[in-house]
Amino acid sequence: MTELGGWIARLGREKGLFMTGRKSPWGSGGSTGGNEPPASPGNAAPGNEPSPPEGTPAGSEGPRNPWLPPQSGDVGREPGRKGPNIEDIFRARKGGGGGGGGRGPGMPRLPQRPDGKSWVPVGIALIVALWLGTSMVHRISPQEKGVVTTFGSYSRTLDSGMALTLPWPIQSVSVQDVTSIRRESIPEGDGEKLMLTGDQNLVDLTYLVRWNIKDLKLYMFQLADPDQTVREVAEAAMRQSIAEVTLNDAMGSGRQQIEQNVRDRMQKVLDAYRSGVSIQGVDIKKTDPPTKVVDAFKEVLAAQQDAQSEINRAQAWAQQLTARAGGEATAFDKVYEQYKLAPEVTRRRMYYETMERVLSQTDKVILESPNTQAYLPLPEMKRTQKPQEEGR
Repeated sequence: MTELGGWIARLGREKGLFMTGRKSPWGSGGSTGGNEPPASPGNAAPGNEPSPPEGTPAGSEGPRNPWLPPQSGDVGREPGRKGPNIEDIFRARKGGGGGGGGRGPGMPRLPQRPDGKSWVPVGIALIVALWLGTSMVHRISPQEKGVVTTFGSYSRTLDSGMALTLPWPIQSVSVQDVTSIRRESIPEGDGEKLMLTGDQNLVDLTYLVRWNIKDLKLYMFQLADPDQTVREVAEAAMRQSIAEVTLNDAMGSGRQQIEQNVRDRMQKVLDAYRSGVSIQGVDIKKTDPPTKVVDAFKEVLAAQQDAQSEINRAQAWAQQLTARAGGEATAFDKVYEQYKLAPEVTRRRMYYETMERVLSQTDKVILESPNTQAYLPLPEMKRTQKPQEEGR
């Protein structure tokens, strides 16, 4: 039993589970109870000092501090010597204070300069110089401009060339191409964009918007997404312009006027938004009927073309008749002028001309009066001469 009690006492001191006697594990002055005052040498009665538990080394002041790592020199330590504090523990883990140069166990030794000094200050200086060079010196291309922001707020605009600013993160520069023409194709890819014309027909429209930046400050700070805004304004302006024309105008001669109307409307809306965007032009690439009715639409177009051809042919014939009637009316006016000058002669001449025109296209029968030969019968003579020649 005595050996079992000594083993339990040693285990409790090592684990810090309980204290033996009236001494505190943190030093003198401790008590076993929470409210008992610490025992002083004057108050302690001779012969009543608490005896150390079995297994406690001779000359020790009490149980070991449970928060300190076990030391091999605890047993037989000189009386009055305290254990290592927390600074000693960290110094030991770092390699024994300044003797190891801040290296932990197993870490490689840093290279040194020829004079024996460390390369760390040189590396830090190079990193600082590189940081200052990349964040303070800026080169702006001829087609670009830059916007300087100080802690995220607009400061100034940089033109092309070299410029200096405060280092990041105090100031930062955002560079944009302001001269190149940007293109927005609507719709993207091979999608279908149906729009309603003024005569209640649907048309599949594909068009291209060309624009660039005219004010970089407004472009970057006025709108949350300028590119998407340009697309939405373009679609709204195109739908409004298509709704004002018929299907034939949208697919034919009216396309140029539609493009101009869309450009003007887009620029007006974007200027009202203070977007800093300039619209350079709008190009309609395709105007087709919807895919589902394209066959019927082709038949309608063919019928319209046939009808237009017949109309053109009838108009040409009408023009010919009109020209002929005009010519006859002019000739009649000239004859009437002569008739007023000599009515009898004109009537006779008109009679002769009419008879000549009528009789020239009919067979004629001429009756001869007695003892008169009205004409030389050449055909009859040819018929009588032909048998005579054959008889010879």
